[in-house]
Amino acid sequence: MKKIIVITALSIAVLACSKKEDDATVDQLISNKNVAELQAKKATLQADLSKIDEALAKLDVKKEEALVTTATLKDTVFNHYLEVQGNVNTKENIVVQPEFSGTLTALYVKAGQRVTKGQMLGKIDDAGMGQQLASIENQYALAKTTFERQKNLWDKKIGSEIQFLQAQAQMISAQKAVAQMRAQVAKTLIRAPFSGTIDDVFVERGQVVAPNPQGLMRIVNLSNMYVSTTVPETYIGKLKPGTEVAVFLTSLGKTYKGKVRQVANFINPNNRSFGIEVSVPNPDNLLRPNQVAKLKIIDYTVNNAIVVPTNVVQEDGEHQKFVFIATQVNGKTGIAKKVLVKVGKSSNNVTEILSGLAANDVIITEGVNNIAEGMKLNF
Repeated sequence: MKKIIVITALSIAVLACSKKEDDATVDQLISNKNVAELQAKKATLQADLSKIDEALAKLDVKKEEALVTTATLKDTVFNHYLEVQGNVNTKENIVVQPEFSGTLTALYVKAGQRVTKGQMLGKIDDAGMGQQLASIENQYALAKTTFERQKNLWDKKIGSEIQFLQAQAQMISAQKAVAQMRAQVAKTLIRAPFSGTIDDVFVERGQVVAPNPQGLMRIVNLSNMYVSTTVPETYIGKLKPGTEVAVFLTSLGKTYKGKVRQVANFINPNNRSFGIEVSVPNPDNLLRPNQVAKLKIIDYTVNNAIVVPTNVVQEDGEHQKFVFIATQVNGKTGIAKKVLVKVGKSSNNVTEILSGLAANDVIITEGVNNIAEGMKLNF
């Protein structure tokens, strides 16, 4: 045991002396400016460093590997969308105005009530026009009877022609007077201009009413909704009636399928745009006028396109677009390869690849920032 301790101590001492001797030798070579010996010493040290790097590479293999996520490319339909914002509207949304000034003697509806076209909503005092109408109708009835008798006599060649023509003129005049008075009386009757729902009533029975900005009540029909917006004039040849549009309602979190129903014929010179209207179905009556909508209009389609997630497309120092793919795939491993690509349009977080990739290529979708050309991949 004592011998082992003595030998160990001597070995450590020898190594220490050897190190000091080597250090001294290097210092002496530098002091003596012995170039040949210094170069020889450098070669020896470099050889030792190469052995150390090789050993470390074998001991730390994982350092040159990366864990990634992949996806196999396939031909797919690629759609590019024009995205614009618009407002929900309906042409059947009006404030009902009285056509005659007077006291509102009757009010037949209330807010929230469903009404049909032509239904009576209210009545205004006619200020005696109803009695005048009854009097004029009696005069017309008498004029009509007189004319019919004169006509019977004239047909039998009895009486004069002037009597017949005077009776006819009196009847026609009375008939027009009745029609005119009926039109005036009809203005005192408030009727629904279309089928819809009474959204709000602004007056009460007994109130004196007249045409004014507030009106009598608001009636809205939610079955004929549309979204209006404007688009740049560069799309004038790409939009036509019938073009399908995805309409997303932010307030509802829902997307509706609509169609372009009208394309304006006028270009606004101030912003170089034109208006469109997109009809939107409203089966649940959730759409309301003035809601904000986001429109996605298809303006470009490729049936057999290669697309990749937009975030995997990178750019090198020469401003060339590239992606990483996995080659030499064997089970769950492969080798990273940098591929230069030509990109097309981007939409919905995917980008069309015009060249550089093909169907069945295995693309790196996650972990692209941690890999380099030739690196071993695990997925």
